[in-house]
Amino acid sequence: MVQSATTNVEGYLAELPAERAEVVERVRELVLANLPDGIEEVVNFGMIAYEIPLERYPETYNGQPLMYAALAAQKHHYALYLHGAYASDQARDALREAYAEAGKKFDMGKSCLRFKRYEDMHEEAVAEALRSITVDDYIEFYEASRRR
Repeated sequence: MVQSATTNVEGYLAELPAERAEVVERVRELVLANLPDGIEEVVNFGMIAYEIPLERYPETYNGQPLMYAALAAQKHHYALYLHGAYASDQARDALREAYAEAGKKFDMGKSCLRFKRYEDMHEEAVAEALRSITVDDYIEFYEASRRR
């Protein structure tokens, strides 16, 4: 599945084959356990999204909530979009270094961390990347990027 038309997480998971749903659910649990306060889990843009609600930050360029992270089961891999880690050089470098130290393949383009099996993902590094950027930090990164 590349994009889902469902409107809720349960529907998203139900559309996946059981073994893929199990991986997405495990990653989802990791994400939920490590998100900073102020993030909501929804389905948006055809994937499970973790967003800063418009009530908290309404000044987005497209009128959509500011996406902090997202999770998707793509056709040949899983994708965890770590927008906070992508916005922070320090967080992105720490993630890359943790993968190298663990001997794991670091496959990240822009904010998209790709992996084929759950075991390919570095749990603690991903958890730290999620924890390390607060909502206020992410809004600052976002605003700085819009001023360029």
